[in-house]
Amino acid sequence: MANSQKIKLLISLLIPLLILIIPKEFIPINDITIIEQRLTAIFFMAALLWILEPIPIYATSLLIILLELILVSDKGLNFLISDTTNPEFGQLLNYKSIVGTFASPIIMLFLGGFFLAMSATKYRLDLNLAKNLLKPFGKKPKFILLGLMVITSLFSMFMSNTATTAMMLAVLTPVLASFPKNDKGKIAFVLAIPFAANIGGIGTPIGTPPNVVALKYLTGENQIGFGEWMVFSVPFLAVLLVFTWLVLWKLFPSEQEKIEIKIKGKFLRNAKAITVYFTFGMTIFLWLFDFLHGMNSYIVALIPVAVFSATKIITKEDLKNVSWDVLWLVSGGIALGQGLEESGLAKHLVETVPFGTFSSYVIILSATLLTILMASLMSNTATANLLLPIVAALGVSLPELEFLGGAKMLILAVTFSCSLAMPLPVSTPPNAMAHATGLVESNQMAKVGSIIGIFGLLASYLLMFVLNEIGFF
Repeated sequence: MANSQKIKLLISLLIPLLILIIPKEFIPINDITIIEQRLTAIFFMAALLWILEPIPIYATSLLIILLELILVSDKGLNFLISDTTNPEFGQLLNYKSIVGTFASPIIMLFLGGFFLAMSATKYRLDLNLAKNLLKPFGKKPKFILLGLMVITSLFSMFMSNTATTAMMLAVLTPVLASFPKNDKGKIAFVLAIPFAANIGGIGTPIGTPPNVVALKYLTGENQIGFGEWMVFSVPFLAVLLVFTWLVLWKLFPSEQEKIEIKIKGKFLRNAKAITVYFTFGMTIFLWLFDFLHGMNSYIVALIPVAVFSATKIITKEDLKNVSWDVLWLVSGGIALGQGLEESGLAKHLVETVPFGTFSSYVIILSATLLTILMASLMSNTATANLLLPIVAALGVSLPELEFLGGAKMLILAVTFSCSLAMPLPVSTPPNAMAHATGLVESNQMAKVGSIIGIFGLLASYLLMFVLNEIGFF
């Protein structure tokens, strides 16, 4: 480990340790309990490790779960939990609920998405769909650019944004070779893929990890079904996608008059391929029309997992390619949010800051701007994990937000903001992959990403206003 990483790790551990050992009277939260103090230390540790990244971000999630089990669970170290009858000690968490985050329904939803993505790639469903979906866009660069963005966003609704970007950049390689050396159009085409993947992730509850994290707090009367989510998110991403297309073409127009795209291959017709096509279509159908059959999206997500495993479409070798790090990252976020919520710390934090004296509009603006700033500099999943528990508690505790949509609106606004943060190569894995091609400079990415982020934020405010006016909230 390099010296700089060692320093980052030291900072990330010493500050939480200081919070853990100082007298709780020195912590600026009124009447904080011992359990809440410990969770505050864990929260700061998670934030620092996720921001500075001295260790892998999924490892931070595992640390969260381990420390919660040791320090604040009912099966933790005995000498740390001796006086549990004292009100100042606080509420211990059930250890089963902490460990259970690894098998949360939200994790099952994501796992189903991974199985669909792996099967689509293995049986060339993705490439063949791309080939056929591109045909209507003709041969003019301007419209091929739009076609690539539409297809990328469609795939990223149901596949990992990173996997979608990798696939579409591979499709793009022969196209880029046909451009003259100094043609600006190459920049537009390379940037189009990650930006479309980031935007497309907004479209479904499984499109991007922040959406999945948000589902944990959209429960009860605030619950949103799979198809219901798409009813408002797809029009939003369509507007954002067209805007991004126009900006890219305006800033980086191509000199080419015609482009030939050749994607080899055809749809497979063997039994396993047909099973993939049928299961893929059926799963999406059941997700979209959950109001007809009554099964929620978590149960439907297990259909491809079971079918593809039983038919050996996904083998034990394929399982090695599942993005377990993403699942662990989300699990740790769920555990952190659960700890903040069940201990009462999230509510306590909200009560400590005089949000009631702020305008409702200022609260929404501050929450979304903070989200974009954090998600631009660190993982948007980590940002969602850190902010959504507090935002959910804030939405519930402030009745003055009700006329704008309450907790449901605030959670959605913050969740969308996570996906709108894309100005830097480090902002999202798709951005990093596009930057790694060497065809895009950081300042070019920052310029377009910032324009998209600002427009997207304004559009999200308009969307929340419209949804509130039609009674969605």
